[in-house]
Amino acid sequence: MSFSAYLVPIAVGAVAIVLVLGLINMLRGGSANTSQNLMRLRVVLQFIAILVIVGVLWWRGG
Repeated sequence: MSFSAYLVPIAVGAVAIVLVLGLINMLRGGSANTSQNLMRLRVVLQFIAILVIVGVLWWRGG
């Protein structure tokens, strides 16, 4: 199995983890500043995940 097969699940998993952390913080009534930082991190990770997915598709010729 190639290295690129691991990149997409790692990128998507990172987005999911940050999303869950943000939801937990919101449901517990946590800091608004923490929620804002988690939302910014999620957006950055989503951008990276999209780049990884497009890069893997390009690399595989799909």
